[in-house]
Amino acid sequence: MALSDKWRNFISPIDEEAELELTEEEAKSLSDYEQPSNKSFSKVQADAKMVLFEPRTFEESEEVARHLKEKRAAVVNLHRLPPNFAQRTIDFLTGVVFAIDGSIQKIGHNVILCTPRTINVAGEISLEAAEKL
Repeated sequence: MALSDKWRNFISPIDEEAELELTEEEAKSLSDYEQPSNKSFSKVQADAKMVLFEPRTFEESEEVARHLKEKRAAVVNLHRLPPNFAQRTIDFLTGVVFAIDGSIQKIGHNVILCTPRTINVAGEISLEAAEKL
């Protein structure tokens, strides 16, 4: 027992037995919290949807934004857009994702994944090896 513990016990002695005793009602309420609930998780998984886009014009990025607002993830392939419109689309979708508190991730050369806050993405794709091919 360290000197600080002795000093603390001297100032305010703790009755360890009193702290450990719980009423039956308190024990029941604690056990309710300890039980994991998978109900909300399975509901999220059942409702999760993903849409795929290959826009040919910048204006088509508004449709991606609508799906993100409806809590759907979107994979956007920018291969068919000229480089300046592809950059504008990325900038626009970055703003949309920021506004809905979501995330945006590059998953390939000119391919991005936009997700709303309700969908978590686990893992990352190493782009260096894929871009060398």
